[in-house]
Amino acid sequence: MTSLSPADAERLKHAFQRCRDMDGTLNEQLRAYADASRDVFPAYGEAVDNLVTRLNGNGGGETAPRPGESMPPFMLPDESGRLVALSSLLESGPVAVMFFRGHWCPYCRLNVRAVVQALDRVESMGARIVAIMPETQEYTQQLKAEAGAPFPILTDLDNGYALSLNLAIWLGAEIQHLLSYQDMAKFHGNDGWMLPIPAVFVVGRDGLVKARFVDPDFRKRIEIDDLLEALEGASREA
Repeated sequence: MTSLSPADAERLKHAFQRCRDMDGTLNEQLRAYADASRDVFPAYGEAVDNLVTRLNGNGGGETAPRPGESMPPFMLPDESGRLVALSSLLESGPVAVMFFRGHWCPYCRLNVRAVVQALDRVESMGARIVAIMPETQEYTQQLKAEAGAPFPILTDLDNGYALSLNLAIWLGAEIQHLLSYQDMAKFHGNDGWMLPIPAVFVVGRDGLVKARFVDPDFRKRIEIDDLLEALEGASREA
């Protein structure tokens, strides 16, 4: 069990660029990157498979808010340190609350990029996007700048909000070793190796969840068309 070599890191970088620029849906891009990653770094692919099996066996994310339930409120700092509350975001329309693992995660970077490309359609229906991740503002700023994301990216320090939704998971020693080339303690401001399960909650102006996507396998994300459909439905209700 070895960490990623510099040569393999470069191969993954090129694979990411190739998948980012390919035609296809978000999940087609994600699958292409997952396949390339498994070829370059098979030990990590196997470890992720094991993690997903463990999380599914433990009901990972199942008890997070469901459609028809209230979305617990939050007030978290954005990339500039300004506090952002769910209640203020909902004043103008429905909101997609999206959880991401971090700026270092290629799947999250592909996901954020796809959302940015769909923002005109999101905004045309009076909806908004907000992203949440456990990294400090230095790294939320990095992701925001790389993706050209005009929506807020909030810091959930120590995964406090994700924990309240039963979305936070511990990665385990195997994946910690394989990801040791990433300075998670620096990114998070702690060495807990906790990450959120990537998830999306479409919240109506009434504060109720209208749709959700929760999958312990971070290599899978809500399709952009499905996100738009859920936001459109929430906009009609409003």
